[in-house]
Amino acid sequence: MNPVQRGKLAIAAAAIGVGLLSVTGCGFVNAQQTTHQYSASDGIKADLGQLQLRNILIVASGENEPGRVIGAVFNQSSTDATLTISGANGAQTEVPVKANSETFLNDTTDAAILSTAGVIPGGLTPVTIRNGSDSATINVPVVDGTLAEYRKYLPSTPTPTATPTSTSTSTSTESAAAGH
Repeated sequence: MNPVQRGKLAIAAAAIGVGLLSVTGCGFVNAQQTTHQYSASDGIKADLGQLQLRNILIVASGENEPGRVIGAVFNQSSTDATLTISGANGAQTEVPVKANSETFLNDTTDAAILSTAGVIPGGLTPVTIRNGSDSATINVPVVDGTLAEYRKYLPSTPTPTATPTSTSTSTSTESAAAGH
């Protein structure tokens, strides 16, 4: 191999090396997304001592309307726990969670209802979560029933019932007016 061929080979090897570095260099400069933990759903996640809250959100039809808390609570402790969730204007609900167990706040459990959502759907409302002496304030998303999967969780508000009225009064008045 003559010196010109060796020079061309060295330049080609250097070009391949630079090319490989530029392709793999993005992992060196940028953070790996697989190491970043995040909530891959509409709800949020939070840890409170031995309790882990996952996909927590509030379903409500409006800011001043009742809101249902949905999601999952995992108790990694060997004792039963009670998660207290306090929201806007003194709204509060409690969620019992058995030891070494999970509670899913969905249609198979008793509803965890706050008397008011605190913000319009689409916003975040600060709520305080408490278990014994552990407490934290977290921002929980509020959604409405626009999406079908949340519609069934909207708390129902009692509708006023109509008071029955007697129609005989109006009939006798009409008869008297007609001269009968």
